[in-house]
Amino acid sequence: MADKAEIDSMIRVDQAGEFGATRIYEGQLAVMGNRHPSARAIAGMAEQEKVHREFFDKLIVERGVRPTALQPFWDVAGFGLGAATALIGPEAAMACTVAVETEIDKHYQDQLDELGDADPELSEAIAKFREEELEHKHEALEQGAEQAPAYPLMTGMIRLGCRAAIALAKRV
Repeated sequence: MADKAEIDSMIRVDQAGEFGATRIYEGQLAVMGNRHPSARAIAGMAEQEKVHREFFDKLIVERGVRPTALQPFWDVAGFGLGAATALIGPEAAMACTVAVETEIDKHYQDQLDELGDADPELSEAIAKFREEELEHKHEALEQGAEQAPAYPLMTGMIRLGCRAAIALAKRV
C-alpha cells in the first residue's frame, strides 16, 4: 500500500507524463496539420490527454505536490518527438503513440497495484485514463503504426525514453 510520499511521486510523474503527451500531439499536429486522416485521430487523442493533464494539474495544486523540475525539458522534448515522428510520416507518428501508450499502460497498472485502496480518487482516475490510453494504442495500430519505417527500432527507442522519463520525473 502506497504512503503519502509515494502517492505524491505518482501524481508528479503522471502530471509530467500527461503534459509530455499533450506536447507530443501538439508537435505532431504542428507538422501534419489536418491534411491526413491520422491527424483527426491524433486531435481526438490530444483532447483526452488534455483532460488527463488538467486532472493532474488540479491534483498537484489541491494536494500541494511539487511538480517535476524537468517540465521545461518535457515541453521541448515532447514537442520535438512529436514533430520528428510526424516528419517521418503519419505511420511513424502512430508508432510513437503505440510506444508511449505501451509504457503508460504498464506504468498505470503498476501504480494501481501499488495504490491498492489507499487513494480511491487517484485509483479511479488512473484506471479510467489507462483504458483511454489503451484505446489510443489500438487506434494507432489501426492507423498503420506497424508500417512505420524501422518500427521495432523506433518503438523500442521511444519506450526506453519513456521509462527513463518516468524514473526521472519520480525524483526530480
